[in-house]
Amino acid sequence: MTEFATITDLMPHQHPAVAKMLPSRVGALFMDMGTGKSRTLIELARLRQHKWDRLFWFTPCALRDNVRDQLLTHTNLPPESIAVWRAGRLRRAEIERARVHVVGIESMSSANSVIFAYNDLCTPSSFVAVDESEYIKGNRAKRTQRITHMSARARYRAILTGTPFTQGAVDLYSQMQFLSPKILGYRSFWAFANNHLQFEERMDERGRLRRTGRVVRTFNSEYLAARIAPYVYQVRKDECIDLPSKLYDGVRFSMTEEQRDLYERAKNELLEVSYIEWQPFHIYRLFTSLQTIVCGFWHRTPGELLTARHRRVDVLLATLAQIPPGEQVVIWAKYRYAVEQITEALSETYGADQVCPYHGDISESARAAHMERWRAGARFLVATQSIGGHGLTLNEAAYMVFYADGFKYAERVQAEDRNHRIGQTRRPVYITLECMDSIDERVHKALRRKEDALWSFQKQVDRYRSEKLRQSAIQLVRSL
Repeated sequence: MTEFATITDLMPHQHPAVAKMLPSRVGALFMDMGTGKSRTLIELARLRQHKWDRLFWFTPCALRDNVRDQLLTHTNLPPESIAVWRAGRLRRAEIERARVHVVGIESMSSANSVIFAYNDLCTPSSFVAVDESEYIKGNRAKRTQRITHMSARARYRAILTGTPFTQGAVDLYSQMQFLSPKILGYRSFWAFANNHLQFEERMDERGRLRRTGRVVRTFNSEYLAARIAPYVYQVRKDECIDLPSKLYDGVRFSMTEEQRDLYERAKNELLEVSYIEWQPFHIYRLFTSLQTIVCGFWHRTPGELLTARHRRVDVLLATLAQIPPGEQVVIWAKYRYAVEQITEALSETYGADQVCPYHGDISESARAAHMERWRAGARFLVATQSIGGHGLTLNEAAYMVFYADGFKYAERVQAEDRNHRIGQTRRPVYITLECMDSIDERVHKALRRKEDALWSFQKQVDRYRSEKLRQSAIQLVRSL
């Protein structure tokens, strides 16, 4: 088997990561975004290359080509030795001769061709790595179970992520099970949960107390930390990289009367549901409805789209006009409909050749073409955080505009760190659009506290769970 070499140097903080991981067959790189965890994994693969026959590198589907580029940038591996697996286009001869296989994590949920091929090719001589391992944190998810079960036979296993605990210790179980059940010492999730997690409990329609899936407390954290410590290398960006500090700015504006009418209507629809019946999905639907309305539209029911005149796109255009001409900008928009509105407005103002949409409804090949065009000098990358917020390096842009934020703090940090990473020489500027007297204010307040906005609001609602405090809960909703 042809030996390969790395052609770039490790950074100082990557040397101890390799030194800690190398003696063990399993390990976790919990390294902040931008600290070079991919380069660290490549070094481990190089040092162990005589002990494995195939490297399976699992990553979110949107990042498969990015992983291939990383391998070609840091090693002398010939392109034909790297196989990027795409459902429906797997050529058996091609993947059997490849040494490195880049596989989409989501493909292990439903793409039978990928599932069967991986099951056939993964052997005791394999090296399996899961990048962005928070994608396998759900212990009941099919992709988690399949990747974990089939990879158990592999000689080496590794996980990589900058956000290992987006929801706390509950996220730890599946990631450690993938590495080895011996690390935590539990044979099942429920054994783990009984010792470390307290779940929220609610009364069902028959008056019986039922446990929901939401964790409200963690026990024995010191025990968990001690168990995983020998297998984890963790480093924060501010500990190892001298990057320019971030700058934050905000632009506030108001709703139109049409929006306000829809906004109040959405709140009233929740209040029509019996207070005792409020469930987390009701709160999620309310938050989503209110947020889309302040963006000018509302999918009230499947197939029913309501729109309202709004100022958000005009505010965006006015904000972009204040950015120095020629500066590249990343615009984060949570919803596809909003991406279409932004793309249309920017195309009319700056020309279609200057606008590169990037979201899940665009094919992978089209997304790659749009990204290449943006890197070549097109000014505006209009992306959703769910697709563009992981794995990409966007250092070409010093400016990012958050048109509409997600509800999770981890998503915001991930998006910011796309251009606050190794190689950035300018101070990145993050501009947030905020509609006054709206859900925007609550979301941004929670994110500034480093909290998830939805979870924070749900906690407040839960304080008013008795019928005596019903009016307090209703007032809380009306205050949104």
